[in-house]
Amino acid sequence: MTEPQRLKERRLADAWAELQNHSAQGNALEADAYRLAFADPEFLLRRETRGIRFQLEMLKPDLDQSEHGIENTIVVFGSARFVSPEQAQTLLRQALASGDAEALQVAQRQVRNARYYDQARLFSQHVAEYSARHRGEDRLFIATGGGPGIMEAANRGAHEMGAPSVGLNIALPHEQHPNPYITPNLSFKFHYFALRKMHFMMRAKALVAFPGGFGTLDELFEVITLVQTGKAKPVPIVLFGSDYWKRLFNIDVMLEEGVISAQDVKLFTYVDDPVAAWEVIRAFYGL
Repeated sequence: MTEPQRLKERRLADAWAELQNHSAQGNALEADAYRLAFADPEFLLRRETRGIRFQLEMLKPDLDQSEHGIENTIVVFGSARFVSPEQAQTLLRQALASGDAEALQVAQRQVRNARYYDQARLFSQHVAEYSARHRGEDRLFIATGGGPGIMEAANRGAHEMGAPSVGLNIALPHEQHPNPYITPNLSFKFHYFALRKMHFMMRAKALVAFPGGFGTLDELFEVITLVQTGKAKPVPIVLFGSDYWKRLFNIDVMLEEGVISAQDVKLFTYVDDPVAAWEVIRAFYGL
């Protein structure tokens, strides 16, 4: 008697594994035309199949997060270049020993900015502590860009509380490896920035932006624009580090020149404390 067919048998995955094993044994692949379309890397990387790759980058993280119960996230952005206080102190000791004035200046700046690493870590712990007391759709999960710096700190805070967290990494010319605190089954890698940013917003119930560079600004202002134009539902947008953000862009100039309205200033909130950041989100949703 034959075994009943399993409804969820992973035929496609098995076929791909079979193809890889075939090659690993030293056997030549069949001619391009005879390969299964989904198992043909050259075909999938053609310009004409870009739309398929868009769909795949849309579907894979979405399905995997749904399977792991990730429905609501708090997205944390910030510089990849800020290091932990421990690492900053190590860099400072090395710079002092070297006598290199430029290295010392950089190390001192790292020590100064390491407070943001600690604050991102503490903020994530508050989120994880709240979620530990809830189940299902009431839970909130930390999501980051998956890299080092502030992203690592946020994933680390959740990890230290035993909470899963998401990392949405991006393939870059200078390879950015996922930080070690992301939940392995929730660590994703993207080719397309647009799809990555879409995934940031799909489940986001709040955005917390720590000081950062061009990437942070790109992500932050896209979210502000989506909310301003009604393309996304209003969510708390928290700018952590008021001195940094107010020095970086002068909102008063934008108001004076009429390029934004007075109402637009209410789209975001400045904070300087992890508890204050969490309280903004709690107040918004009445948690």
